[in-house]
Amino acid sequence: MASVDYLERIPNNVNLRENRRLLRALEEWQPRYLSWWNEVGPEGYQAKDVYLRTAVSVDREGWAHFDYVKMPEYRWGIFLAESEPNRVIGFGDHQGHPAWQDVPGEYRGTLRRLIVTQGDTEPASVEQQRHLGRTCPSLYDMRNIFQVNVEEGRHLWAMVYLLQAYFGRDGREEADELLRRRSGDSDKPRILGAFNEKTPDWLSFFMFSFFTDRDGKYQLAALAESGFDPLSRTCRFMLTEEAHHMFVGETGVGRIVQRACELQREHRTDDIRRFGGIDLSTIQRYLNFHFSVSLDLFGAEVSTNAANFYTLGLKGRFEEGKKSDDHRLHEATYPVTTLEHGQIVSRDTPALVSLNERLRDDYIADCQRGVERWNQVIKRHGIDVELRLPHRGFHRAIGGCAAARIAPDGRLVSEAEWQAKQAEWLPTGEDQEYVASLMKPVVARGQFANWIAPPARGINSKPVDFEYVRLE
Repeated sequence: MASVDYLERIPNNVNLRENRRLLRALEEWQPRYLSWWNEVGPEGYQAKDVYLRTAVSVDREGWAHFDYVKMPEYRWGIFLAESEPNRVIGFGDHQGHPAWQDVPGEYRGTLRRLIVTQGDTEPASVEQQRHLGRTCPSLYDMRNIFQVNVEEGRHLWAMVYLLQAYFGRDGREEADELLRRRSGDSDKPRILGAFNEKTPDWLSFFMFSFFTDRDGKYQLAALAESGFDPLSRTCRFMLTEEAHHMFVGETGVGRIVQRACELQREHRTDDIRRFGGIDLSTIQRYLNFHFSVSLDLFGAEVSTNAANFYTLGLKGRFEEGKKSDDHRLHEATYPVTTLEHGQIVSRDTPALVSLNERLRDDYIADCQRGVERWNQVIKRHGIDVELRLPHRGFHRAIGGCAAARIAPDGRLVSEAEWQAKQAEWLPTGEDQEYVASLMKPVVARGQFANWIAPPARGINSKPVDFEYVRLE
C-alpha cells in the first residue's frame, strides 16, 4: 500500500520529509494557494461542513475516505499512483528504454509546457463554478460540486508538485502564474478557450462535467503514458478522481432529461417550460454548444506538436498499450476530417501528425455512449425524441472546419442559413434567461428542484436525503 503521510503539513506519498528544499518551496506556495481558493473558490459555503472524500492511500481499497470537512481545511496533497517496477517507455523513438525518473534535459521546455497547460485547466474550472453553490438544486448536488472543486484543486497541487520538484526556478514561477491567471479575465485569461467560458447555471455545469471533464480524461490518459514517470504516475492517480467528475455530469444531465420526460408525459406536451422543466430541445442546444467547445480542446487535426510529443515519448495515445501497431507510426496513416474546396472530406494523413484527431475520435465514441444512455431514459418514457451529438465540424473555432459554417447534421450551410438557424442549434439569450430563472436553491434534506429528478442512490451508500452539507 502506498500510504499518505498525514503528519506533514502537506499530505503526500512522495516522501517530502526527505526533500526539505522542496517541502519549504511547497509550504511557501500553500498560503498563496489558500488565498486563491478563498478569493475565487466556492462562494458562500467555506465555513460549512461538507461530506467529502479524501485520499488516505492510492491503492484500490483505500484511496478514498469520507467524512465532514470544511473546504479550506481539506487536506490537499500530492499523491502519485504506485510505481511500476522496471517500467519502460512504450512508444516513440525511445520505445523500450527505461522510463525517465528525471526530466531529460533536451525535452525540458516541451515537458514543462505540457504540464503547465494541463495544470492551468484545474483552477479554471473551480473559478468557473464559483457561484453555483448558491443555486444548488439539492444538498446532494451541492456536495457533488464541492467534491469536484476540491479535487480540481488537488489536481492543481499535483501539477505544481511536478513543476517545483523538477523544473527549479522556472517551475516555481510557472506555479505562481497558475494562481495569477483567471477564467474569463481579459488581461490574464486561462490558456485554453473552453476554460474561459462562463458556467452560469447547473445545466451548463453538468454539461461541462460530462463533456469538458471527459476531455480531461483523455488528455490525462495520454499523459499517463508519458516516458517521464512522475508525470505518468501523477496522471494515473488523477484519473481515479476524474471518473467521479464525469459521473456527476452524466447523471446530472440524465436526471434533467428524466424530469423533462416526466413532465412531458404528465402534461402531454413538450412545452414544459410552463411547468418549470427544461425541455429536451433546450438540452439539445446546450449539448451542441458544450460538445463543440470541448472538441476544440484537442487542437488542430494535423499537428506537428502532437507528433513531436509522441516521438519524444512525452505524450502517448489513449490506452497506448492496447494498440497493436509498432508504436512509432513512421509509416502509418490515419483518416482525418477536414474542409477542402468547399467540401467536408476524409483524407488519410500521416498518423504521427494526426494524433489529436485519433484522441478526438476516442473521445467522441465515449461521448456517444453517454448520450445513448440519456436516450434510453427518453425511450423508457415512450417519447419519440433522440438527443444527438452534432457533427464534429459544427461550431468549431480550431481546426480544418473552423472557417466553415456547418450544421449539426454535417451540411455545409451559407452564412444566411447559419444566422437563420443558429437559434435552433445553440443556446439563445432566451434559453439562458429561462434556465437562470430556475436556479433557485433547494437546501431541505431530501428535496430537489422541480427541473431535476432525484438520483437513484446516494453517495458512499448514504441515503439520498442524507445531510451532505451541514448548513447550521
